[in-house]
Amino acid sequence: MTRRLVVAHRAGNDPGTLRSALELGADLVEADVHAYRGRLEIRHHKTLGPWWLWDRGELVRRTEVRLLEIRELLASVDGDPRLLLDLKGIHPRLAARLATVLTEVMPTSTVTVCTQHWWMLSAFRDLTNVRLVLSAGSRRGLRRVRSRLRGRPAYGVCVHRRLLTPEIVTELRRGAEVVFTWPVDTDDALAEARRLGVDAVIGKNLSILVAN
Repeated sequence: MTRRLVVAHRAGNDPGTLRSALELGADLVEADVHAYRGRLEIRHHKTLGPWWLWDRGELVRRTEVRLLEIRELLASVDGDPRLLLDLKGIHPRLAARLATVLTEVMPTSTVTVCTQHWWMLSAFRDLTNVRLVLSAGSRRGLRRVRSRLRGRPAYGVCVHRRLLTPEIVTELRRGAEVVFTWPVDTDDALAEARRLGVDAVIGKNLSILVAN
């Protein structure tokens, strides 16, 4: 059986977890990219005003966390192609700014870019080294993915595990080279991913995933 690609969920948001994930053999390491006041910040937390960040009940001051910027992240991987950049939010200049940075810093190295806001992906259409992934986390999003792929194939699609069946995965693969799913953090979830027949699993527990 072909081994599934392993994506280290959010591991690229911190230099330490980034290095650990690469050393453990992750095929891709995910980092979340936000646009904020002219910067491209690497973080999962959302912005709550100028002083605070929040995520699922957690509230932290900006001054209390070390926030990587995109150029720091790209410098730390030093051309390693195992980077998946997940675009967060709907900032109108996020994708264009990232495309500019990738052109300057990694003009030939492969990079994977993912988002649920597909209009952003047009900013990368001229960058042949960027692999584009359409993401869907809802039933409505899945319907849109299925419709989109019928007329416009993509490198990849990323769909929440609860939305998938083996039949849907087979259909998606007709229009996408790689079908990703998340979350896959337990043995049971990995067994379900095998049953579904996906090509890539996204999770935090690499000790389970790298041996899949």
